[in-house]
Amino acid sequence: MGNYLALAATTEPGDEILIERPNYEPLLSTARYLGLRIEHFQRRNDFAIDFTDLERRIRPRTRVIVITNLHNPSGAFCSESTLREVAALARKTGTYVLVDEVYREMLFETQPRSAFHIDPERFLVTNSLTKAYGLSGLRCGWVLAPPDVARRMWRINDLHGATFVHPGELLSVIAFEQLGPISARMKTLLETNRKLLRQFLGARDDLDCYWPEYGTIVLPRLRRGNAEEFCELLRTHFETSVVPGRFFDCPERFRIGVGGPTETVRESLRQLGTGLDTFAEANLSSSLRRSS
Repeated sequence: MGNYLALAATTEPGDEILIERPNYEPLLSTARYLGLRIEHFQRRNDFAIDFTDLERRIRPRTRVIVITNLHNPSGAFCSESTLREVAALARKTGTYVLVDEVYREMLFETQPRSAFHIDPERFLVTNSLTKAYGLSGLRCGWVLAPPDVARRMWRINDLHGATFVHPGELLSVIAFEQLGPISARMKTLLETNRKLLRQFLGARDDLDCYWPEYGTIVLPRLRRGNAEEFCELLRTHFETSVVPGRFFDCPERFRIGVGGPTETVRESLRQLGTGLDTFAEANLSSSLRRSS
């Protein structure tokens, strides 16, 4: 909802926005719903922003550049120096930069500054209690924006949600007062789960994967076979789900998330490994039948 409000307050139907690729599909759906023209710039193989490609693709009619940080779906971190380069480019063309920082909180005590501090007149920043703190049920989020944009968002939001659930608001206030203990608990959980995930990936020779320094997600590439078919086999026969790469404009990959309870993650990784082995065997049998 925060991303929707930020885009709705800074664009009109027919305007052009520039979104990273791979990308977070709901950002595309939101842009389409608002009647926006979507162009893309490419992230590199290590999922860092390709500044050369971004500079080449931005035009005077570009209204908003859209970035996620940590990058969704890869988990790659975008440094402040890179964001400053993006800000300088945006200032030249009068373009806003929307940065979805919902995964950034997972840096915990590292606490890099929000992109909003780089240029409060150009940056729009969305965030929430959902990812790093595991409090998605509260539906509590926020947007940092220039005052005139914030006023427009306030009025747009009145059309969609004039009256909110008061117990949810009270619980969100309590959560903000307890962010220290909540962060410590989630950090411990995440460190354990990331260790399990890294061990799993290190033991596989059928996956290529960039390992992000932070976060709950990775975006491996299947070395052999069709990733969409593998996701379907995993869901149908092993009751385990990963997110197909087509949701992120990279169909050769799939996203793994390890933000849940450790025992659930451990069992899910075991099932994922069994599913990969079964998929490899099925592909080998199919190849042998074709060759014979």
